[in-house]
Amino acid sequence: MATLAQPSSEAFVRHDPAQVETVGEGIRREMLGYGPELMIVKVLFDKGAVGEVHAHRHSQSSYVESGRFLVEIDGEKQELGAGDCFYVAPHKDHGAVCLEAGVLIDTFSPLREDFLGEGS
Repeated sequence: MATLAQPSSEAFVRHDPAQVETVGEGIRREMLGYGPELMIVKVLFDKGAVGEVHAHRHSQSSYVESGRFLVEIDGEKQELGAGDCFYVAPHKDHGAVCLEAGVLIDTFSPLREDFLGEGS
């Protein structure tokens, strides 16, 4: 697992392949930028990868950069593709199945402390 950079006063984030971490079978995650109230995360999915249904206290809005996903939110399912978005209110069950390899850009408010690893 990659060691993630800690928050700093730096305003710019450059892509670093060493910072991409595997978080599940066929799923990789890269932190793009974050502060106490907002986090942006790039999530790369292989075809068939499953983001299991889960819930958390954070508001989440996600943009489908590429690929196709079957997204479930609070029991409702829709197929989404490049350019589509979805919003998940806090504590709502949600998950996604990747139908065609792709990328989600997830935003969270406040930041996901659990994504920062130990010592955060």
